[in-house]
Amino acid sequence: MALDYASLQAIPISYASCSLGSPSNPPPLLERLDAISNAGFSAIELSFPDILSFGSNLLGHDIDPKNYDELCKVAAEIKKECDKRTLGIMMLQPFSNFEGWKEEEGRKDAFERARGWIRIMQAAGTDMLQVGSTDTPLEKLNTSRIVPDLRQLADMLNEHGFKLAYENWCWSSHAPDWLDVWNIAKEVDRPNIGLCLDTFQTAGGEWADPTTSSGLLEDVSKDQLGKRFQQSLENLGKSIPKDMIYLLQISDAYKVPSPLSAEADEQGLRPRGRWSHDFRPIPFTGGYLPVADVAKAVLQTGFRGWFSYEVFDGGKEGKGLDVDIRAYAQTAKNVQGKLLRECSSTQLSGE
Repeated sequence: MALDYASLQAIPISYASCSLGSPSNPPPLLERLDAISNAGFSAIELSFPDILSFGSNLLGHDIDPKNYDELCKVAAEIKKECDKRTLGIMMLQPFSNFEGWKEEEGRKDAFERARGWIRIMQAAGTDMLQVGSTDTPLEKLNTSRIVPDLRQLADMLNEHGFKLAYENWCWSSHAPDWLDVWNIAKEVDRPNIGLCLDTFQTAGGEWADPTTSSGLLEDVSKDQLGKRFQQSLENLGKSIPKDMIYLLQISDAYKVPSPLSAEADEQGLRPRGRWSHDFRPIPFTGGYLPVADVAKAVLQTGFRGWFSYEVFDGGKEGKGLDVDIRAYAQTAKNVQGKLLRECSSTQLSGE
């Protein structure tokens, strides 16, 4: 089905607060908010690490990540700063390692965090929580608890009129693909759970691979890989109701200078997680993922909700970039038009 470019113009755009400037040393939050607002974005995804860093400056001391009284004060102040700049707070992120804990201690901590983050959402004036599919090692998970845990979280959020945006992280131990989180969300079966889809997570998991010299999955031929990925995107476009998609996050990926080790690092982070941290630029600026193919598949569902730019651009070497954040934010804003034109004028790979 062809997509009419004019019909895509009303899609709202957001920028993740954590992803402007160097991933390892971002500029002060208020400078980033200025750049995002001046570029013409409508909202931000508010990152929990930004609450911590902004809060340490605001209150004059480091904040315990579980001191929710202080975190709420900081979130309320960030909301005021966003209001000054006519920016909404579209979502709080990233809520991680929540579902499926085998040990009661882990599960207790997960739900204590959930209650605290709901308080932060209230203070920040946002109604959506992004939950990433956990990368807790499988041996520490009771997978039979994943759906009940998410169902309970959805019910907790629903008490406040809040939504749960479930995202497949491509290094997740149990749900790395869009189909995995879609099947889980269907089983959770709550009116306030939907998907946070992501061009990097989808293409970076099902098509690309930072551990190979080609930068691609090599379990099949390149031709077969393209056909397999195309089929997955066609299935996405045909199977997910548009109302079950809450947002699409946008980023590309650089091919890493040399293949990453397939083993988890000393922090337990898998290679795609390491790749995600420093090698995710704005589309059309040097990356190699089929970003427009993923976006087009999502648009084929009829979805016309948030496109949100979440990039972690450490340059092609992954060592950090010294950039003008105002110019960078403006480039991201300009990319939106190019991306939508690509979606409306090109066919998916293999069509």
